[in-house]
Amino acid sequence: MSSLTTAPVRRRGARGPGWVPNQHGAWAMLLAPTLLGALAGGARPVHLLLGLAWLVAYLAFFATGLWLRARRRARYRPPVVAYGTATVVLGSVLIAVEPRLLTWAAVYVPLLVVSLGYSWRRQDRALGNDAVTVVAACLMAVVAYGLGARGAADGGAVPGASSGEAWELAAVLLAYFFGTVLYVKTMIRERHNPAIRRASDAYHAGVAVAAWVAPLAWPVAAVLTLVAVRAVVVPRRWPGTSPRALGLGEIAATTALALTLLL
Repeated sequence: MSSLTTAPVRRRGARGPGWVPNQHGAWAMLLAPTLLGALAGGARPVHLLLGLAWLVAYLAFFATGLWLRARRRARYRPPVVAYGTATVVLGSVLIAVEPRLLTWAAVYVPLLVVSLGYSWRRQDRALGNDAVTVVAACLMAVVAYGLGARGAADGGAVPGASSGEAWELAAVLLAYFFGTVLYVKTMIRERHNPAIRRASDAYHAGVAVAAWVAPLAWPVAAVLTLVAVRAVVVPRRWPGTSPRALGLGEIAATTALALTLLL
């Protein structure tokens, strides 16, 4: 039975559900766009506040999704309240420092509503929800770029929105991370689904070709091509790869892509 429908005995002092996210693969996607956007746009002290607010907002989002899937059971509520309150406080301070950020609410609020709707229907692992969360994470590259020294100089109403460099960065990250979603599905939850494998193969091949056709630096195109080769070869040659090994591989691939984007 699902852990959402049973109540296992908790050890004394053990944390309740929702305090610590168990989606370990989400951390690279959570942090990389914000960090790269800040560095590409010219890092400023406000990026520390942005990163902290974004991290706490993710914790609140994860806890809320779990609470909704559990049909709002009381034992799932404490982290929602704690992280939600912290998000409101940090978000208010961030908006006070950078009022232009409020314009991004028109983008993020609908994405949040759609994703939590998937959680309420207990479809949080659906590909549609994955796409929504990848888009939300990668847009942070544009947001962070807009708060940088270069982005702040343009004075636009929507931070980063007028920068082609910021959008190019977000697009590359989006192409990579959505491919990662498909790749991981072929290795774990959908490893016996040939349709998902074919979709992953086609997607990664398309990204690799586009990377060489688009005006990207050749090291970036090379990394995306190697990622595509991995997505095709690993599910066929090493289908029993452990989640830990997959996670380490993702860290290596994300680090390589980040370095090529910066250099």
